[in-house]
Amino acid sequence: ACDLMNQGILALVSSIGCTSAGSLQSLADAMHIPHLFIQRSTAGTPRSGCGLTRSNRNDDYTLSVRPPVYLNDVILRVVTEYAWQKFIIFYDNDYDIRGIQEFLDKVSQQGMDVALQKVENNINKMITGLFATLRIEELNRYRDTLRRAILIMNPSTAKSFLTEVVETNLVAFDCHWIIINEEINDVDVQELVRRSIGRLTIIRQTFPVPQNISQRCFRGNHRISSSLCDPKDPFSQSMEISNLYIYDTVLLLANAFHKKLEDRKWHSMASLTCIRKNSKPWQGGRSMLETIKKGGVNGLTGELEFAENGGNPNVHFEILGTNYGEDLGRGIRKLGCWNPVTGLNGSLTDRKLENNMRGVVLRVVTVLEEPFVMVSENVLGKPKKYQGFSIDVLEALATYLGFKYEIYVAPDHKYGSPQDDGSWNGLIGELVFKRADIGISALTITPDRENVVDFTTRYMDYSVGVLLRKAEKTVDMFACLAPFDLSLWACIAGTVLLVGLLVYLLNWLNPPRLQMGSMTSTTLYNSMWFVYGSFVQQGGEVPYTTLATRLMMGAWWLFALIVISSYTANLAAFLTITRIENSIQSLQDLSRQTDIPYGTVLDSAVYEHVRVKGMNPFERDSMYSQMWRMINRSNGSENNVVESTAGIQKVKYGNYAFVWDAAVLEYVAINDAECSFYTVGNTVADRGYGIALQHGSPYRDVFSQRILELQQNGDMDILKHKWWPKNGQCDLYSSVDTKQKGGALDIKSFAGVFCILAAGIVLSCFIAMLETWWNKRKGSRVPSKEDDKEIDLEHLHRRVNSLCTDDDSPHKQFSTSSIDLTPLDIDTLPTRQALEQISDFRNTHITTTTFIPEQIQTLSRTLSAKAASGFSFGSVPEHRTGPFRHRAPNGGFFRSPIKTMSSIPYQPTPTLGLNIGSDPDRGTSI
Repeated sequence: ACDLMNQGILALVSSIGCTSAGSLQSLADAMHIPHLFIQRSTAGTPRSGCGLTRSNRNDDYTLSVRPPVYLNDVILRVVTEYAWQKFIIFYDNDYDIRGIQEFLDKVSQQGMDVALQKVENNINKMITGLFATLRIEELNRYRDTLRRAILIMNPSTAKSFLTEVVETNLVAFDCHWIIINEEINDVDVQELVRRSIGRLTIIRQTFPVPQNISQRCFRGNHRISSSLCDPKDPFSQSMEISNLYIYDTVLLLANAFHKKLEDRKWHSMASLTCIRKNSKPWQGGRSMLETIKKGGVNGLTGELEFAENGGNPNVHFEILGTNYGEDLGRGIRKLGCWNPVTGLNGSLTDRKLENNMRGVVLRVVTVLEEPFVMVSENVLGKPKKYQGFSIDVLEALATYLGFKYEIYVAPDHKYGSPQDDGSWNGLIGELVFKRADIGISALTITPDRENVVDFTTRYMDYSVGVLLRKAEKTVDMFACLAPFDLSLWACIAGTVLLVGLLVYLLNWLNPPRLQMGSMTSTTLYNSMWFVYGSFVQQGGEVPYTTLATRLMMGAWWLFALIVISSYTANLAAFLTITRIENSIQSLQDLSRQTDIPYGTVLDSAVYEHVRVKGMNPFERDSMYSQMWRMINRSNGSENNVVESTAGIQKVKYGNYAFVWDAAVLEYVAINDAECSFYTVGNTVADRGYGIALQHGSPYRDVFSQRILELQQNGDMDILKHKWWPKNGQCDLYSSVDTKQKGGALDIKSFAGVFCILAAGIVLSCFIAMLETWWNKRKGSRVPSKEDDKEIDLEHLHRRVNSLCTDDDSPHKQFSTSSIDLTPLDIDTLPTRQALEQISDFRNTHITTTTFIPEQIQTLSRTLSAKAASGFSFGSVPEHRTGPFRHRAPNGGFFRSPIKTMSSIPYQPTPTLGLNIGSDPDRGTSI
């Protein structure tokens, strides 16, 4: 620059890097030489801001021909449009990472997760070193990072890097990469698209081209070479942007010099010596600078002009992109454009994934698990058809997005767990090795699984439950006695005996006056019978007249009323609702007991969940440690099963509890034909069921959004009620088979009542036989005083006549053991219905029944003439006779087997002076 100034110059044009630009800026400002700076990057690497100091003073003679670096603004707008939250930035050795410092600060403030990695010159060695140093789990996480990436490098390095990562299977068709560089031409774009898979977005600087082909090579009065103005010319395609700006800068200076000559304000060229300290600046520098700044040109880069701050404000970025796909060399289209004034013009949303995935066929891997995935149809020679809750969710997504799917079952029928070498088996392994696009079943979202695959948002909550067999209801023949405890029954029986004894003692201490004609007596037997009869609400006939006895019986009746009412109410509730409770009602109850062994599926998510919590010394709840000791017996082989169906069968036919997904267990309990299961579990949902996808799958976000829509509009609840109905045929939470309210009672509930009745019948028959034998045995020796049998009236006739006529002596009193009289009926009395029964001759121990007509009934027991017409009184010598009938024990009458007429004389005993009417304890003398 000093050599050029010594020769004499009007302006200085430089196309150099930022380091030398600062020195030239100082020199131009000191010598007042207009300096047109064109920033050039090394080998096509994207530019970084030079950071030239700008001031509003008149000594600033440097003009920036190329527009400022807007990479920070463009990248931030594109990443925000794509809604990225996690991505990595690759840059080459020649790029100054400080150029995107502003972008990194902004994304950090927005909470985005951004990683940085420099790409070495030997890309193959770098990739090989990754496979040699990273473990499989770490490599999978690295693959996840590569799902979203930004490449800031020159086109040749970007092509090599894309080739290496695709060939080494570090990325799949579900990745999305952004390449940003101002120096990318059409040839580079086609080559990058051909070498990449997945989705590719390219951001480059573009220049407006005149629509009129004839005007493309003319810029005012200046004609441009066809090799430069034709966009399809290979030479123009290979030119760097810096060279295009040099061409336009020279054109701009030519116009400025021409204007100076026209205005006759030309200044001689400066011949300066920049080495001397006392060297003076060029006097015409300010005037030339103003002419250049006010001028403008329409060149290869469009409008070239300068703002007040000395920068070129005219810049346009073009955003090109492809859709997701595996086909190499697919087409690319323009998605939008960006400029500092209007910002983004266009939409970067992938419309194919937003609401239209028609033509896309997804390969779905699954594991059979009721009711999430089940085989609905299996016809030989045709693909299997599946049904279930997860299949319904997948079908809802397919209907909305328009894709098709093919389902197959994981070869080992497992959900997947990490192996010793770091790989995964089961459903997760199919996704890790790219053999399936998505995986769906009763698949829970866990941290270990999220390290190797992607998950959608949860479509159903998950909790751990326990499946147990309901207790078999034992047949209780004496269920009618269940409302009261055995001790209470014993107290009631003792109370009956005690009250009966007290009633008898009270009557013995203060005998009651019995009414005339009473047939009962206050014996201990009658007292007991009366108390029992009043307790069972059957009444009694013993006339207790004393105040003490009545007070006691009143209290006894109130006691009986309360007891019977309580028994009736409790019996009704007991026979309609079974109140048997199992001791296991939660996971805590299960962990505390050891009588029922329990386990889960070996190497499943539940197994790992219990293992991690049970072996964690900082876990506050001891429940998991107790459960782990039971589950891990014999290294897990004793109580665990291989599949969930085996665990369910083990519960049904043995003493076992199965720990598994609560949703699966509830479905099994609801649909069991015998309703033999019930479930307990944790009501807090700490995880959820999700759809698993490959790392970096483009379908994760759109699937999650659709699942949220299904949950918001209630469609997900409808699908749940289809497989878990609220009003199922079985009770999930009752530990025994219970009857519905209002159901009919069976014979088992009343078997005890019939047994008591049968026992009473058998006992009464046995006692009747025993009484019969005893009476016959006793009657053969001494006639019983209380035997209610027919008597020999002929024998009675002879005994009575002998007593009445013996030595014409007055009437004699019967001895206590002379004769027993059974009820007799005087047939000649006119009115049979109006007879009075008089009994109980206590002093004589003679029991007789005398029937006196109602017309002659008086207190003095004197007989009127009408009533005595059949008897002889006093000195009347004649004797009247009449037929007699025997009174049956039940009070009725039947004819005596003796039909002969007998004469019974009646003779008063006035000499004794007895007033029979005034003594109720005495009867009529015969």
